[in-house]
Amino acid sequence: MPGGPGRGTGGAVDTVGAATSLLDAYEPGRARFFASPTRTLLAHGVRAEVPHGDTPLARRVTETLDAQLLAGHEAPIVVGTVPFDPAARAELAVPLAARWAPPLADDPLIALPAAAPAAARWDIRPVPEPAAYGASVAEAVRRMKRGDFAKVVLARTLELSSDRELDLPALLQRLARRDPAGYTFAVPSGPGRTLLGASPELLVSRRGTTLTANPLAGSTPRSADLAEDVRRAAALLQSEKDLHEHAVVVDAVREALTPYCRSLDVPERPTLVRTAAMWHLSTTIGGELAEPAVSALELASALHPTPAVCGTPTRTARDVIGELEPFDRGHFTGMVGWGDASGDGEWVVTIRCAEAEERTLRLYAGAGIVDRSSPEAETAETGAKFRTFLDAVGADHQEAGR
Repeated sequence: MPGGPGRGTGGAVDTVGAATSLLDAYEPGRARFFASPTRTLLAHGVRAEVPHGDTPLARRVTETLDAQLLAGHEAPIVVGTVPFDPAARAELAVPLAARWAPPLADDPLIALPAAAPAAARWDIRPVPEPAAYGASVAEAVRRMKRGDFAKVVLARTLELSSDRELDLPALLQRLARRDPAGYTFAVPSGPGRTLLGASPELLVSRRGTTLTANPLAGSTPRSADLAEDVRRAAALLQSEKDLHEHAVVVDAVREALTPYCRSLDVPERPTLVRTAAMWHLSTTIGGELAEPAVSALELASALHPTPAVCGTPTRTARDVIGELEPFDRGHFTGMVGWGDASGDGEWVVTIRCAEAEERTLRLYAGAGIVDRSSPEAETAETGAKFRTFLDAVGADHQEAGR
C-alpha cells in the first residue's frame, strides 16, 4: 500500500485525508503513531514484544521478526522506542496490524488548525532550577578548558502537573500540525506511560541499500519578527562556535557509518533547517551499503548516541552527564521509529519530547556545551526548546527559565 515499508508514498490523488485519518485514529495505550517526511504509520495492538537481554538489540529484533515470518505473518514490523542508555530496556513491539499513508505534509487537511488547548491549571517545576543548570554548564566549560573532554550535551526538565487528565490525542494533533514536515510520534514507553514528541532529527533511515542520516547540531531560537528571524538564521550559519559543534557531530557520524558503506556522501558545509521554535545547522548524509543484510536498526545502534545528544569522547561525556544531570534521561535522547523484516526502517533522535503519565508531563530539553558556551545562552536555548510542548499544552513559557 502507499507509504508502506520499501514503497513510495503515492501521488496526490491518495493524499487527501489519508495521513490525517491515521492521526485522528490514534488511541493512547492501544496504538503507536509515527510520522516522517516519507510516510505515516499507525500500528494497533501487540503480537509480540522484543525481549530484553544482553545480545545486541538489532539481533533481538531480527530474531523476533524472523519468528513472525516463520509463524506465517506477512510483512511484520517493529515499532517503538529505545532509551538513551543502550543497556536499559527498549520498548519495541510487533503490532497486530499496521496502517500506512503518505506523509502528513502531503495531506492538505493537515493545514486545518488543531483545537486550542483546553483551559487547565498547570503546576510547573523545573529540574534542575535554571540557575543550577547554568552552574552545571559553567562547570562543564571549566573542565573542557582544562582539556578533560571536547563536548557534552547537558539537559534539563520541566515537570508539569495538571488538574485534569491529559488529552494525549489532542496533544498529538497540535504537535503534528505545528511541524507536519518533521517526525511526530506517540508510543508506549512503559506501563501507563506514553512518549510523545516532534523531533526534527533523523538518526538514520535505510531503504534497500541506500541509507540517509541527518545530524543536527548548533541551534538558535526563532523570532516572531521576520527580519530578526532571518538575522538569527544568517548568524547561525556564520557562528564559529556552532559550526565547530556541528562538525564534531558530522565527523562522528561519518566515522560510525564508513565501515558499513561502499560509498558515503558528506557535504562540506551544513545548511539550515527550521522548526516552529528553532533554527538548526543540518547536514544530510547519504550512502550505499556494502552489505545489504545490515538493517536500519543496526546502523542506528552504531550511531547511538551521537555527540549531538551525548558529547565527545562518548564515555567521558556519559560520565559527566551522570554527574551533572539530577535525573534519569530515560527515553529522552534515545531513538524512536520502526523497522521491518527486510532491514528497512527509520530511526529518529528522541528530542522535543515528553513522557506522559495520567495528569503529569515531563518535558526534556538539552544543549550542546563546548568550551565557548555560556550558561546564559544555553539556559535560554533549552528554554526555547521547551516551547514546542508548552505551546501544545497551553502552559506559560516563563517557567522554562527563558
